[in-house]
Amino acid sequence: MQDIQNSPAEVSIPIDRVGINNLQLPLIVSDKTNGRQHTVATVDLGVDLPASFKGTHMSRFVEALENWNEELSYQSFKTLLMDVRKRLDARKAYAHFRFNYFVRKASPVSGSHGLMGYECSFTGQAEPGPQGSDRFDLCLGVNVPLMTVCPCSKAISREGAHSQRAVLRILLRQKGFAWIEEFIELAESAGSSPVYPLLKREDEKYVTEHSFANPRFVEDVVRSAAQSLEQHPHVSWFRVEVESLESIHAHNAFAVIEKHCSST
Repeated sequence: MQDIQNSPAEVSIPIDRVGINNLQLPLIVSDKTNGRQHTVATVDLGVDLPASFKGTHMSRFVEALENWNEELSYQSFKTLLMDVRKRLDARKAYAHFRFNYFVRKASPVSGSHGLMGYECSFTGQAEPGPQGSDRFDLCLGVNVPLMTVCPCSKAISREGAHSQRAVLRILLRQKGFAWIEEFIELAESAGSSPVYPLLKREDEKYVTEHSFANPRFVEDVVRSAAQSLEQHPHVSWFRVEVESLESIHAHNAFAVIEKHCSST
């Protein structure tokens, strides 16, 4: 049968990335408490395309996923990227997995448990490296909701202060294995208070009093998280962003720190 994709392109311009997105498949993730956790990933896959080719072979991306073992690890992700490169005869291959990771979390006083979901991602690119080697760029992403209390509002008000939900987004490269839970805990400790899936009245009292005793600007939160990430033994690079979903302003507030960590 005629292979239209391999015919010459009408406009001879190379494409940086072409592929498929929003494909869903089962995913198995390492779980600190239970060993493994089953979830669902939304997947994007892509490759570069030379100017001489009209199109890529979209079905081969799906075939690569069908050949994959569904278990997320650095090695399995590298294997998937190399398989995509080979099947599509490409120089570069790209993959982005988005998934929810669940932690059974206890409330601070009553100990009541509930499942807390965290938006996570795993992104990778494979391309030729020096002297015939393969080069990989793999990043883990974790989004963690927080509560923040405004220090300025607390200082100028006779009663109370405005508080709001915030989101701390971590993107990082690792130089050794670390649990997703480690980065969730690191993020939650940077805010005025963690967010909980289930709170009884005694828990609400504790969270309110604890958070108002620990007011934080977005600047405070991002610096605290960055300091902890820089000190983490298995993080080589990170980008951390905090977005405050302001409760009394018509805008949100944000702060970002990006940094390479020391090799020591």
